[in-house]
Amino acid sequence: MDQFTPRDDQYSVSDLRRGMEDFKRQLDQHLKGRGILLIVVIVVIVYLLWGFYRVEQGEKGVVLFFGKLWAITEPGLRYALPPPIMAVAKVDTALVHREEIGFRSEVARMRSMPQESLMLTGDENMVDVQFLVQWRVDDPVKYLFGSRDPKAALKASGEVALRGVVGENTLDYTMTEGRDSVQEKVGAYLQRLLDAYDTGLKVTQARLLGVDAPAQVQEAFHDVVRAWEDRERLIREAEGYREDVVPKARGEARREIRHAEAYKAQRVIRSQGDVQRFTRILSEYAKAPRVTRERLYLEAVERFLPPARKVIMDGPSSRLVPLLTLPGGREGVSLTLPEPTKTTPPSEKKGK
Repeated sequence: MDQFTPRDDQYSVSDLRRGMEDFKRQLDQHLKGRGILLIVVIVVIVYLLWGFYRVEQGEKGVVLFFGKLWAITEPGLRYALPPPIMAVAKVDTALVHREEIGFRSEVARMRSMPQESLMLTGDENMVDVQFLVQWRVDDPVKYLFGSRDPKAALKASGEVALRGVVGENTLDYTMTEGRDSVQEKVGAYLQRLLDAYDTGLKVTQARLLGVDAPAQVQEAFHDVVRAWEDRERLIREAEGYREDVVPKARGEARREIRHAEAYKAQRVIRSQGDVQRFTRILSEYAKAPRVTRERLYLEAVERFLPPARKVIMDGPSSRLVPLLTLPGGREGVSLTLPEPTKTTPPSEKKGK
C-alpha cells in the first residue's frame, strides 16, 4: 500500500484559511441587525408547526396544558401547542383486549396456571376454573391518570371477582346448571371493581372457558356431569313426546265430538222427518184405509224386490220347469209344480 504523500502545492493551506476568514466575515455581517430576528422567526415557525398531530380512527387524543387536562380530541388532523406548553396522549378506545385468568394461551395448546385456577367453592370443594375477560378502554382520562397500572388492576380484580362468586355457590351448581349465572355475576362484579378503582376500562365479555374438578377426582365429576346431561336430555325428549301426543289426542277428541254431534243432528232430523211422514200417512190412511194399505204394500215390494232373484211363470198351465238354476244349488234340477186345486165359489156352496 502506498504511503500518503503531501501535495506539492504550498499555497493550499493558506487558501483554505483565507476562505474560512471570508465566510466568517460575511456571517458576521449578516448576523447583525435583521439577521438575528430572521433566525428567531424561523425557529418560532418551526416550533409552532411541530404542534400538528393526527388522531387515527378508533383513537382519542388527550390534550394536557402544563400537565392538566385541556381537551379530548376526536379522530382527524388536530393541533396543540408543542411541549412543554401542551402534551398529547393517544389512546385506542376501539381495540378489544383480552386477559386470561387460570391459563395462558400458547401456540398449539392452553397451559394451566394452578396458582390462579384452583379455588374453593361454597360447599368446601376445590374447582379448577379457566376464565377469559375481554375489555377495552372506555374512559381515556381515567385510563391514563385514574390508576397507576390499569391492566394489573384488571387482572387482580378479575381473580377477586371470580373467587368471590365461585365461593358463593356449590361445585355441582357451578359445573352444571349455574354456569351461565356464575359467568354473568363474575362479569358484573368485575365491572364494579374496575369502576371503583377508576381504571377507565369496560368489560365487553366475561366467559368461563373451563370449570372442572381437580385432576385427582376429575373422572368421578365427569360421570356426574354426564348423568346430569342425560337427565336433561331425557326430560327434553319426554317434553317433546308430550307436546306431540297431547295435541293429537285433543284433536282426536274434538273430531269424535264433532262426529257424535253430527250423528245426533242427523238422527234427530231423520226422526223428525219420519214422524212427519208417518203423520201424513196416518191422515191419508184415515181417509182411505184400503188404498193406503195397498200403496204401502206396493212401496215395500218395490223397495225389497229389486235385489232379489225372480222367476216369472207364464200362466197356470206351466206346471213343470225342466231346467232351473237355483241359488247355491245344482243346474238341471226338475221342479214339478202342484196342480192348482179347484175352489168352489161361495155362490155354489150356498146353492147346495
